[in-house]
Formats: sequence, C-alpha cells, structure tokens
Amino acid sequence: MKVLTISGYKPFELGIFKKDHPSVLFIKAAIKKSLLPMIEDGLEWVLISGQLGVELWAAEVIFEFQKEFPDLKLAVITPFLEQEASWNETNREWYESVLARADYIDSVSKKGYEKPWQFRLKNQFFIEKSDGLLLLYDHDKEGSPKYLYELAIQYQKNHAFSIDLITFYDLQMIVEEEQFKQADF
Repeated sequence: MKVLTISGYKPFELGIFKKDHPSVLFIKAAIKKSLLPMIEDGLEWVLISGQLGVELWAAEVIFEFQKEFPDLKLAVITPFLEQEASWNETNREWYESVLARADYIDSVSKKGYEKPWQFRLKNQFFIEKSDGLLLLYDHDKEGSPKYLYELAIQYQKNHAFSIDLITFYDLQMIVEEEQFKQADF
C-alpha cells in the first residue's frame, strides 16, 4: 500500500471538546499502532481532508513519524475552499498549524461550501485516490465516518482496497496497555 486515507469521528462525536483532552493520547496511540506496520511496509502518502478530530490528530502522528521516516508525506485535500471559515480561533490555529507542515494541500471543489454533495464528492475522491482506509469508527456509534465507511465497502467489492478500523474496543485495549505500562509491573 502506497497511499492511505485516514479519517474518523469529529471531536464532538466523541465527547471531546479540547484538542489536548486526555483521550486524545489514546486515539493517537491507536493511530500510531495501526500506521507503523504500514509505514514499515512502504506507505508513502497519507491523505486527510483536514476535518477536526481524528484527521488532525492523525496529522500530528504523521509529523512525529516523519522524524524517523522522512519519506512519509501528508496531503490535506479539503472538500471545498475555506472549510475552516466557521471554526473558532483555536480550531483554526490548530488546522493552520497542520497545513503549514503538510507536504501537499488542495481542495476537491474549487469553491466555498455549497451543499452536502461536496462531502460525498470528497469521500469518492479519497477512496479512488488511495489504496486503503484507516478509519476510527465503531458500528455501535454511528456518526460522520459512516458515509466514508459505506462507500469504502462498496468500492472494495470491485477493487483491491484495504479497510482497517480502529474501534472502541481497540481504544479500550490501548488504554489498558498504557495503564499497564504506568503501573510499573
């Protein structure tokens, strides 16, 4: 796999309202654990749309990995221009700090937000331009990742396309591993 799309829940869908919430450490640890074997196997590009939550946390993980794997690249391809226009200042600064370090930036639609079809077009673009999907998504908690997941499942029926999910069970395992490490056993 050379190109991977990473996505998942927005922070509010997980009950997270600050980018430095303690849960974020576990989410990033789960992303790292999933990504490392892919990187060691030759992953070259990670694609995100730059949405708040899992995608920007994944970008931060990529930046950490780039110290050890300088050939790993991050592309931020937004669904439309100025997606951050309605975000608060803190979120805009976070987003802009990711854009400043991204290796490639573009937009699927060369206009501002118009209608939900721009999100569907973005999902289609990401599926067709990547070899696989890493998605923080749990079937028991529907939310925005559901649409990308369903599209990926359909696409996978006719194409070689990997889908790796990080579920709430996976996150719980990471929490337990980290607590075990902290316990000094």
